[in-house]
Amino acid sequence: MAGDPYGELGVSRTASADDIRKAFRKLAKKHHPDVNPGNKASEEKFKRASSAFDLLGDAEKKRRFDAGEIDADGREVMRGFSGNPFGQGPGGPGGPGGFRSAEFDNVDLSEILGEMFGRGGGARGGGGFPSRGSDVRARMEISLEDAIRGGKTRIGFSDGRTIDVTIPKGAVDGQVMRLRGQGAPGRSGPGDALIELALRPHPIFRREGDTLVFDLPVSVPDAVLGAKVEAPTPDGPVTLSVPKGSNSGASLRLKGKGLPTGKGGRGDLLARIMINLPEPPDPALERFAEEWRRERPYSPRRRS
Repeated sequence: MAGDPYGELGVSRTASADDIRKAFRKLAKKHHPDVNPGNKASEEKFKRASSAFDLLGDAEKKRRFDAGEIDADGREVMRGFSGNPFGQGPGGPGGPGGFRSAEFDNVDLSEILGEMFGRGGGARGGGGFPSRGSDVRARMEISLEDAIRGGKTRIGFSDGRTIDVTIPKGAVDGQVMRLRGQGAPGRSGPGDALIELALRPHPIFRREGDTLVFDLPVSVPDAVLGAKVEAPTPDGPVTLSVPKGSNSGASLRLKGKGLPTGKGGRGDLLARIMINLPEPPDPALERFAEEWRRERPYSPRRRS
């Protein structure tokens, strides 16, 4: 620093520990690089104030400086030098009856900066104090199957890095995963990567909250007479019982086959019956329908 630390902080040599601490806080708030980005003059003033407090805020260093044993940069003074560079000898404020150095116990520069600017980002860009890298955020689409069963995938960041990500079993749409140490680099270590999971649209299943819905094609004979039919689920095909006399729009519920709820459980799966006519049209079915319409007419549109 090569100057008077008391002068750098703007305090007298009889200043109390609290006065020295307050003086540094005031200067740090005014000249901190985060408050004055790109201002070299303020950055230099912040560094000098920090160096001064590093000396005067340490009980032993302050005692030795006041006694003329070390200089303003903390270097040992040559033997035979009588007195402090600033006129303070052993009988000055640091000597008997003077300043009580015990008042400075447990004073920490990084602690003060943490109180002022937040614990993680104390002194970005100046002063040589620890600074954790910033967090980075990304959005990653995952399949329905990976959300339910878990899986692995790879994600790329704008800085060119790629990392392998483990998707937890039971992941939910909008869930944010924190990957420790995968963020931007910093002097005291990298930040984290925050990955938001987004559920990719599925070609078969539609989302309704935690419930999954899909259309189950059913033939006319199976709808009229009832049948056992195979149906897809996220966990693999199952056999469903279509009740006799089923209509389009009726739903068959499969409990616990839907989306993860985020509480260890799963929603339900609804199979909505869709009656399908044969393609191309069957002449025999058309003749049957003509006879039925003529002899047994009914209108479902009039049903309540």
